[in-house]
Amino acid sequence: MCGRLNIIDDPFSHYVSEQLGIEFSAQPREEAFPSENLECVVAGYDKQLFQHPLAWGIKPSWSNKLIINAQAETVQTKPTFSQAYASHRAIVPCSGWFEWRAESNGIKTKFLFQSPNERPMYMAAVGYPDLGQVVTITTAPTDSYETFHHRMPLILSAEDATRWLLPSGNNHSGLLSA
Repeated sequence: MCGRLNIIDDPFSHYVSEQLGIEFSAQPREEAFPSENLECVVAGYDKQLFQHPLAWGIKPSWSNKLIINAQAETVQTKPTFSQAYASHRAIVPCSGWFEWRAESNGIKTKFLFQSPNERPMYMAAVGYPDLGQVVTITTAPTDSYETFHHRMPLILSAEDATRWLLPSGNNHSGLLSA
């Protein structure tokens, strides 16, 4: 699954601000790595959306490694993610993500996946605000992506991203198969 993100500022921040109706500004980065801060969008108790930096990944006491992804199929039920899913959903706006594929000669080639119109993509995520951390959500790959990896980020439209962030009166489980 993607272990690096691509975040390009201009006109990235403008599009995010316009599409989500918030003030958003991200520093351009060719690659964002796990454990680094990502500029996320979350909803406050007043249902207002706002930008909030969160470190990518969590390291539970029972794990020896950083967990950067949760599977859409189990994010609601796994103890590590269920509380964050219920009350702290987040969106990670990005320009794209990278995936590596091993070629027949054994060399890995890096590929950048972006929106065809180069607009921001909104990765579904769950946040851990007390820890200042976030975990992105993965889903089964599309047919065209399957040759690169058996999982891919759960990408939501701007409208679905807003629905994802709002409190539980909405049906969020339907978005997990978006």
